[in-house]
Amino acid sequence: MATVLLLLLLLFLGQPWAGAGADKEAVVCAGTACYTAHWGKLSAAEAQSHCSQEGGNLATVKSEEEARHVQQALAQLLRRQEPLAARIGKFWIGLQREKGKCLDPSLPLKGFSWVGGGGDTHYANWHKEVRSSCISKRCVSLLLDLSVPPPASRLPKWSEGPCGSPGSPGSSIEGFVCKFSFKGMCRPLALGGPGNVTYTTPFQATSSSLDAVPFASVADVTCGDGDESTSHYFLCKEKAPNVFHWGSSGPLCVSPKHGCSFNNGGCQQDCFEGGDGSFRCGCRPGFRLLDDLVTCASRNPCSSSPCTGEATCVPEPHGKSYTCRCPQGFQLDSSQLGCVDVDECQDAPCAQECVNTPGGFRCECWVGYEPGSPGEGACRDVDECAPGRAPCAQGCTNTEGSFHCSCEEGYVLAGEDDTQCQDVDECAGPGGSLCDSLCFNTQGSFRCGCLPGWELAADGVSCTMGPESLGPPAGTSSQEEDNEEREGSTVPPATTSSPTRGPEGTSEAVSTSRRPALPPNSPLTSALPKMMAPSGPPGIWMEPSTHHPTATTGHRDSAGGDFVAPQSDDGTDGQKLLLFYILGTVVAILLLLALALGLLVYRKRRAKQEEKKEKKPQSAADSYSWAPERAESRATENQYSPTPGTDC
Repeated sequence: MATVLLLLLLLFLGQPWAGAGADKEAVVCAGTACYTAHWGKLSAAEAQSHCSQEGGNLATVKSEEEARHVQQALAQLLRRQEPLAARIGKFWIGLQREKGKCLDPSLPLKGFSWVGGGGDTHYANWHKEVRSSCISKRCVSLLLDLSVPPPASRLPKWSEGPCGSPGSPGSSIEGFVCKFSFKGMCRPLALGGPGNVTYTTPFQATSSSLDAVPFASVADVTCGDGDESTSHYFLCKEKAPNVFHWGSSGPLCVSPKHGCSFNNGGCQQDCFEGGDGSFRCGCRPGFRLLDDLVTCASRNPCSSSPCTGEATCVPEPHGKSYTCRCPQGFQLDSSQLGCVDVDECQDAPCAQECVNTPGGFRCECWVGYEPGSPGEGACRDVDECAPGRAPCAQGCTNTEGSFHCSCEEGYVLAGEDDTQCQDVDECAGPGGSLCDSLCFNTQGSFRCGCLPGWELAADGVSCTMGPESLGPPAGTSSQEEDNEEREGSTVPPATTSSPTRGPEGTSEAVSTSRRPALPPNSPLTSALPKMMAPSGPPGIWMEPSTHHPTATTGHRDSAGGDFVAPQSDDGTDGQKLLLFYILGTVVAILLLLALALGLLVYRKRRAKQEEKKEKKPQSAADSYSWAPERAESRATENQYSPTPGTDC
């Protein structure tokens, strides 16, 4: 049995929170909440479990005031511990982000939420940029230098990281902070003589120095010193709505021996002694003594500034109560101590757009409208088509609150906002060309043309057979041929005709074969043979021929407006002349190359003959030689030599 008890004792002492409360936790109470700081290398889940077992949660730090309360608890915890080596420790708080929930950089809490509930808060104190991760749960801890208590001017920074697991709490985790909320607090008990008070809170924390004692706490009061001592127990309970009291009047542990000399008799302000060793508490002018006969309160209930924010405190008659009032555009919140903004836009006070502002609102106009002058209404239409605005490239039509653009015939709307106009290529439409033969696209329109030997009909689209002339017969003079060229007669390659002379001297042709007309609505590329391709500027086309192409230039006749394609030999003569120049140049170059090659061969042969003469042995006959004729005495002079009579 003794062995079992020993094992249970060792197991209890081995827990992270085991041991004396003074060494393992610190308590700070303020407002309606208490904060406890604990040592213990636990994961975030284990720390939350420890807090919830006592009726609380991991601490929230929703405001700078709350951050100071947490800092006080941590400083109290460090003061009770022997000085540690300089290092940074971490303490869990109740700010976590669940797995699958990603970082939201636009919010102060970055997508994290408080364990105890509540929406996003404006206060944040991040140590560094929060890591963007959605695949694991993340928890927040407070960074603290363990070598010295944190200074009051520097609030602990927030650090986020993995939440840890049982047995592996995470790097540098030293403890955690819990928070316990209550409906109210009692003032600490006042001692008028020697004694000691120990408070035991509902979350099983004990302390003798609380600035506020939570509701339902027990106070153990021991009066006297030495062997003569008495004990009293008191319970903090609710005497009236939002009024909490110990159920005891006057200072405790009073003694005629000490009177007002000990702790001011337990009085908050003034202590008055009687002639028989007794004493009583009093208050300064402007204050009144409360029911506990120890505490003083101002006769002006607004002296303690009970109203918060925009609220103004207004005392009621007799100075026993007060009322908080809000300015225009605000209303009292649920606590009746603060003000919240009234959303006036819920009543739709504006003609178009309503924007709520703190304490008021403002009206705005939709896009396409502007504020109107008196008599025109709240908002009037903006004429986007007015001079000076010109959002459209061509046509603009104003509408109520907007506008739309249009294009002239032959153009379509283009651009990202449909304000520009783009030309329509009528010659490349999905149904083919609108012309029977040739089609020429123009800006906003098009025009049709015909092949040589054809004329544009009156409808401006189809082509009809035009007058044709014969080529010059054998024996015709060049002057007559020039006259026919000036008259503009065309002789298609595939046409054979017999010439006749008209009365006016013009040549008429009776064709034995005609050029086939292009099929209706066929594109230009299908109407022309493969050998025919456009050459030069638009309107010039090449007719296939046996020897040389014939260029035709299309133009409109000023009289009838038809498109004609007269034939001209000027281009052919120019091409022939250019060809003759090229051939002459090539021949001259070839002659020069042949001459240079012959000269090179001659010099090589002469060099070989001289070598043979030098190697041949001399004889008696060598001293004699035939006298050659003058024509054979030397080689032909090099006409290219700079010095006559030499080779070089």
